Amino acid sequence: MSAASKAAAPPATPARADYGLDAPRRIRQMATRGALLILLGFGIWFMNRTSAPGPGAALFAVFGVMGVGYLAAAGVMIWSSRAGKVAVRDRILDSIPWRGDEKVLDVGCGRGLFLIGAAQRISKPAKATGVDIWDAHELTGNSADAVMANARAEGVSDRVKVETGDAKKLPYSASTFDVVTSSLVFHQMRDETERDKAVRELWRVLKPGGHVAVFDVAYTDEYRKVLEKERAELVKQSGFSMLWMVPTTRWFIMRKPA
Repeated sequence: MSAASKAAAPPATPARADYGLDAPRRIRQMATRGALLILLGFGIWFMNRTSAPGPGAALFAVFGVMGVGYLAAAGVMIWSSRAGKVAVRDRILDSIPWRGDEKVLDVGCGRGLFLIGAAQRISKPAKATGVDIWDAHELTGNSADAVMANARAEGVSDRVKVETGDAKKLPYSASTFDVVTSSLVFHQMRDETERDKAVRELWRVLKPGGHVAVFDVAYTDEYRKVLEKERAELVKQSGFSMLWMVPTTRWFIMRKPA
């Protein structure tokens, strides 16, 4: 096969989409601590199994329970990344009254979880656009190529496009999109002023009558109050959840008055 024909070959389509493992370093830390605690407990019991079997077994039980707790927490975080966040994504998007011809923007799209979910709910020529600062993802495995690979795996690559942009200053005109989403992004901004600016950008590019959906592990009440000052109408909000072992994980959907 010539170099030209190789270059012209279409990108490979993955067998399934991969939306990433969130907080992998923390998961490794929890799993490592859990395993070490169990090994420590076993070592104490083994060294004392003849001279002091009772106390050794008791310490094994204590360290074992602690270790299992860490391993369980790591398991919950893995489940949250692989299945939990997908289920929440679908619950949020299913709460939006779709027509099927919406122009959609997903801010901080990462590997495309919400972007692709939105694309599954619209038809051509409607488009779902994902925007992110890709240089910031070099160490996480997130990239525009990863987004498009996931879009191909989900069969929506013809309805998805990916662009570069900063959530605090989106490169779009006011009132451009019918639906604007953002997930697990704004909590990474340490300064409240920056978070407010990003939330107001979602509102700026949203058309009157459109819907904005935000999902995050912190500050969601803060985001909602910012939008309420802009006269946003609350459509739906979540209750308590424990994704990633974080009790502050919440989401809401608001409508911009027509």
